[in-house]
Amino acid sequence: MKIVGVTACTIGIAHTYLAQQKLEDAAKAAGDEIKIETQGTIGIENALTQEEIDDADIAILAVDVKISGEERFKGHKVVKVSTETAIKSPKKLIAKMHEIAGK
Repeated sequence: MKIVGVTACTIGIAHTYLAQQKLEDAAKAAGDEIKIETQGTIGIENALTQEEIDDADIAILAVDVKISGEERFKGHKVVKVSTETAIKSPKKLIAKMHEIAGK
């Protein structure tokens, strides 16, 4: 399954990158392809292209704040959770995404 997503926390430091790492590790362990864009204090890193979003089976927004470019995901299957959920239960989250995407 192809997953794309964005992580962003209120301060834009620790939880943004922790959530990214936990999601990437859990997705790879499940055999998925994943790319996560981070929106932190130093701006947008690992930016997703519209083509990557369009090609994905599902998107995850692990965010605690309003993010830049959320409209890019309109019309796609999107799971929206807090960064805390992504950090504490990444494997459950990836399993739920498989259910939602039907993969």
